[in-house]
Amino acid sequence: MNGFILGEKSEQSQTFDDQGKRIPTTFIKTSPCYLIEIKEPEKHDYFSVMLGFGQVKNIKKPILGQLAKAGIKTPLRFIREFRLETKNLEHKIKVGDEIKPTLFFKKGDLIDISGISKGKGFQGVVKRHGFAGGPRTHGQSDRERAPGSIGQTTTPGRVFKGKRMAGRMGGKRATVKKLQIVDVKDDGLVVKGLVPGAIGGLLEVRSY
Repeated sequence: MNGFILGEKSEQSQTFDDQGKRIPTTFIKTSPCYLIEIKEPEKHDYFSVMLGFGQVKNIKKPILGQLAKAGIKTPLRFIREFRLETKNLEHKIKVGDEIKPTLFFKKGDLIDISGISKGKGFQGVVKRHGFAGGPRTHGQSDRERAPGSIGQTTTPGRVFKGKRMAGRMGGKRATVKKLQIVDVKDDGLVVKGLVPGAIGGLLEVRSY
């Protein structure tokens, strides 16, 4: 069965393997994470689980009622839904249970991690799309980071949709696939490599 859990990017560090090779790591804090609801195909036409994560002081009443229905007293900050292919929960978890990383994950597993990437503001084409820019010689003093031509002449007489140009960069959902788990703890996961977003950002973790 595919594993699932919510967490936040806690810290970036490094460790060393048995051969003494340095490995960059990220610690993902996953506590507290609760199962709020199980959606069945008979009622919703698909099967999914709804998880809640984090703590917050003030919470909206509809969410408070949803948590109370699940028997959860902790005011949760984030609520996310994970669609699953099978309706059989092998680990026999039920609504209101706290989800621990040790329930689904083990050392060496490959996981996908999704989050909101760091916002970088309005950026040019060199940084945003990796353009080479114009020549730095032959009298061109102001074309080093210019995009160049963006279209044709009378035909078609317009700029095609999807043309890569300057604009807002980052701040969007990003997924890093097949990151390896280095260690599994009761309150989080240690994964090899880097994950999207800033420290404290919400992360969705899925296993294969």
